[in-house]
Amino acid sequence: MSRILIIEDELAIAELEKDYLELSQFEVIIETRGDAGLKLAMEEKFDLIILDLMLPNIDGFEICRQIREEKNTPIIMVSAKKDDIDKIRGLGLGADDYMTKPFSPSELVARVKAHLARYERLIGSGIKENDIVEIRGIKIDKTARRVYINGEEKTFTTKEFDLLTFLAQNPNHVFSKEELFKEIWDMESIGDIATVTVHIKKIREKIEANTSKPQYIETIWGVGYRFKV
Repeated sequence: MSRILIIEDELAIAELEKDYLELSQFEVIIETRGDAGLKLAMEEKFDLIILDLMLPNIDGFEICRQIREEKNTPIIMVSAKKDDIDKIRGLGLGADDYMTKPFSPSELVARVKAHLARYERLIGSGIKENDIVEIRGIKIDKTARRVYINGEEKTFTTKEFDLLTFLAQNPNHVFSKEELFKEIWDMESIGDIATVTVHIKKIREKIEANTSKPQYIETIWGVGYRFKV
């Protein structure tokens, strides 16, 4: 049975949508607060999300943006706003559909079924979830080549990203500067291993709360570096 999350602050509307969806054999969860709805969407698995635009605490645009950073779950955005700019913005943030209130509950059910069928076909065709490495507040999206520190995205150069990813994928292993230089720069180190030190320093500035007491990338004096878990 497919699970549907409705994030809607107007409870009467949410319950009407729920009734129609349950008649079509869907399991439906309702959340009326934006922040609580986002938390539920991120922590649990849903097959589709019906997301109202105007919500308390955090609006539908921001919820959609944050969900899209981590999940490909189909999102139908609903709103009383008829402006094209809102529709364009919602779809631009990754919503799969945009419905303007008032709408027929049966139309909503039809669109839910259509999006679920489309998503299942895409998954069946071999589209995979992004390859993610997560360690103590650091999330490295290898597929999108993006890094998040406690939920905040940080910008990394190509080599900084490659070096951080390599260390994070080999935790508690001590690598010499020569080994890291050869692995990341794909060449023998000939007087250039200082490049590793510089890149480690830049990475620490982005991921460590206190660079003088690093919690992630540890210096092993006389040997090299290791990523602690």
